[in-house]
Amino acid sequence: MSEPAERARELDCADELAPVRGRFVLDDVVYLDGNSLGALPSNVPGRVEDVVRRQWGELRIRSWEESGWWTAPERIGDRIAPLVGAGAGRIVAGDSTSVNVFKALVAAVRMAGGGRDEIVVDATTFPTDGYIAESAARMTGCTLRPVPPAQVPGVLGERTAAVLLNHVDYRTGRLHDLPSLTAAVHEAGALAVWDLCHSAGALPVGLDEHGVDLAVGCTYKYLNGGPGSPAYLYVRSDLQPRFDSPLPGWNSHAEPFGMRQDYAPAAGALRGRVGTPDILSMLALEAALEVWDGVSIEAVRAKSLALTDFFLECVEQYVPPGRVESLTPAAHAERGSQVALRCDDAGDVMKRLIAEGVVGDFRAPDVLRFGFTPLYVGFADTERAARVLARVLAG
Repeated sequence: MSEPAERARELDCADELAPVRGRFVLDDVVYLDGNSLGALPSNVPGRVEDVVRRQWGELRIRSWEESGWWTAPERIGDRIAPLVGAGAGRIVAGDSTSVNVFKALVAAVRMAGGGRDEIVVDATTFPTDGYIAESAARMTGCTLRPVPPAQVPGVLGERTAAVLLNHVDYRTGRLHDLPSLTAAVHEAGALAVWDLCHSAGALPVGLDEHGVDLAVGCTYKYLNGGPGSPAYLYVRSDLQPRFDSPLPGWNSHAEPFGMRQDYAPAAGALRGRVGTPDILSMLALEAALEVWDGVSIEAVRAKSLALTDFFLECVEQYVPPGRVESLTPAAHAERGSQVALRCDDAGDVMKRLIAEGVVGDFRAPDVLRFGFTPLYVGFADTERAARVLARVLAG
């Protein structure tokens, strides 16, 4: 047995999160694509069957009250809250990330007040965030200014209304400095909107601690909520009375069943709701979040860094020099929970990796992405992935 394989066995034996692996449905593949779609928690199928057969099939309309369907968005929001460093009543689950980005960004511009007519957006953002930011700018009469995150503090000024940033770069896995960038945005008198899709469930975020104004995120990556599971919206508690959603709906009305013609927003984060919740996906997500019972996000972060360190070490030892280049920062303070490797023939390499039982993903034109979900990825998985990668690259 090679030295890295022996180390992997020792590290797995000492892993305090190893028992959590049993809460997932896993097979013999090494699954390193949890940064795109998390694995299936083992309790979800039974819960979904109950929702379909009993709650919907037998109770039917009564389930809005008796099964708690109506309160699911805020209840699930409170389950997500500790994972991103938020208090109760600050998060509501529902809609897609894109819809929530739109709500947050337009609301931020409205709260920023007159004279502020510029939206700053992460120039390296996931494309949809950029599309939404451009649309929000047109609708609010703002100028859109795409800027790399490191350059954001230098462009902020009295015209800046809102800044939309990604906590972790989806291509490279670079972790951006949320505390300092949020502070810089506030010093300029603007509002900070953060996209947490690639950080929630992988590392501590500290929304309340760092005074983040608004945040959004998906739940199908590190939160394992399932394909297309509902996203969420965070609104800082002192901003909630001023949060003016561009998508007011009957579900966010102060009296949703009053059927009034005039709109009066509900109190708190509930004003972030819009229409009828997607109950099947919503309750599958609620069941999935139970895998976090007894798990600390700090322990997850520690294992994440250990896994990505170990993977990079194994790649360096196994892969011929110069065959791949890491795009992921070596510094822990700048790294999320994925490793991105540049490789000229990345598309073909990933296809061959998947055929060999190592599942990551490919981003055009030349990036291999490997997401490390500490709840179910072990060190032996990590060593095997690097070993198979080396064999594939040797061709």
